[in-house]
Amino acid sequence: MTIDEPGVLAEVTELFHAYERALMTNDVAALTGFFWDDARLTRYGIADRQLGIDEMRAFRAATPAPDFTRELENLRITTFGTDAAVAQVEFIRSDTPLRGFQTQSWMRLPGIGWRIVAAHVSMIPFGA
Repeated sequence: MTIDEPGVLAEVTELFHAYERALMTNDVAALTGFFWDDARLTRYGIADRQLGIDEMRAFRAATPAPDFTRELENLRITTFGTDAAVAQVEFIRSDTPLRGFQTQSWMRLPGIGWRIVAAHVSMIPFGA
């Protein structure tokens, strides 16, 4: 197994940034499309939790567009072979002094391509 094969790393990095654009523009269809269409999908948010794609769809449909900006720092994407990746990033939102942390587990699924199969977002007080 190759870790961080350049072509695979480039694919996932591009998808990560497309997800971020969709998040900040509240493109609900795109956001939902990045996730595994399965009841086993898990996403833990800052003050929310989605277990399965149906809960994810409902959450995204009810979430308004952000009224803040996000600055990303320390993006780390690691790929494992050609079909698995983990993306981790820290973020600073313009509306809070808290520091955010985001993790996405990506899998390339047969017939549909890359999808987030698990995600976790948190925000905590964090010194420089």
